[in-house]
Amino acid sequence: MNNRAHGRNLRRLAVLVLLAVLAAAAYMLVGVKFSNEKLFLYAMHIRAPKLAAMVITAFAIGGASLVFQSVINNTIVTPCLLGMNSLYTLIHTAVVFFAGSGSLLAVNANASFAVDLVIMAVAATLIYSYFFKKTNHNVLYVLLIGTVLTSFFSSIQSTLVRVMDPNEYDNLLSTLVASFSNINSEIIVFSLIVLAAVIVVLRKDLALLNVLTLGKDQAINLGVDYDNCIRRLLLGVTLCIAVATAMVGPISFLGLIIANLSRQLLKTCRHGWLILGSVLFGVIVLVGGQVIVEHVYTYSIPVSVFITVGGGVYFLYLLLTRQRV
Repeated sequence: MNNRAHGRNLRRLAVLVLLAVLAAAAYMLVGVKFSNEKLFLYAMHIRAPKLAAMVITAFAIGGASLVFQSVINNTIVTPCLLGMNSLYTLIHTAVVFFAGSGSLLAVNANASFAVDLVIMAVAATLIYSYFFKKTNHNVLYVLLIGTVLTSFFSSIQSTLVRVMDPNEYDNLLSTLVASFSNINSEIIVFSLIVLAAVIVVLRKDLALLNVLTLGKDQAINLGVDYDNCIRRLLLGVTLCIAVATAMVGPISFLGLIIANLSRQLLKTCRHGWLILGSVLFGVIVLVGGQVIVEHVYTYSIPVSVFITVGGGVYFLYLLLTRQRV
């Protein structure tokens, strides 16, 4: 990257940082009564955990989506193809179906988060490690298996819903939509610990992303243990998506939107820049969207609806653009 492009990207990242800070400030301060100290402190106490959850979600999904696209070598795929969103809905449906909506696993936020994260992490580690080895480290086969697992989990979840008590289904429905309404601060701390552990363990593999995108043969010629590196990165991606999904629920198109916006804005192959741009776009989309949800639509529409609709339109745009190219 020449100095001109380097300076241009620095300015663009600075603009993204400014927009992210403005979105966070708007979320924390809009509608707050500064004249009443108790109400002000109460508002900060309520909003701060939500803002932290949105930043963590943007970091987990933004970073994981960028890495996943580089590993798969395709910019119009998302980590949700690995089946984590469908597994999340299946877990919550099974808990309500077998234990009831009033059970500890359904009511207690800490217990629910722990169950989601443990099951999703164990499933991802066992399933994808096994299939990655069985398919001779073929990433495309693993992606196909993830798509099949998505349909499999969705089919079981649909079957449970059909025979579920309607009242239980009403209670279940609210947990299957991404929400930042009731975030537990203990969950935030635990999520940060998990994400920090993933980054520490995979720091060497993340540093090799620029080499991995050159292709398997070139990476091996440069001394990279390609197969094991890809396997570890895929497991890291699934863990990050598991943390974000267990915290707020499934947000399918967010990764697609923010990762591609980062690529289009920065136009660089340096993954450190791209990941940072993706995370900042995630903060802007989530926090800005939540401001609109709370102060314009008064909580009547969750932010995940806007992301899903916008993501679908953006996905079609990417497909049409690729065809013209």
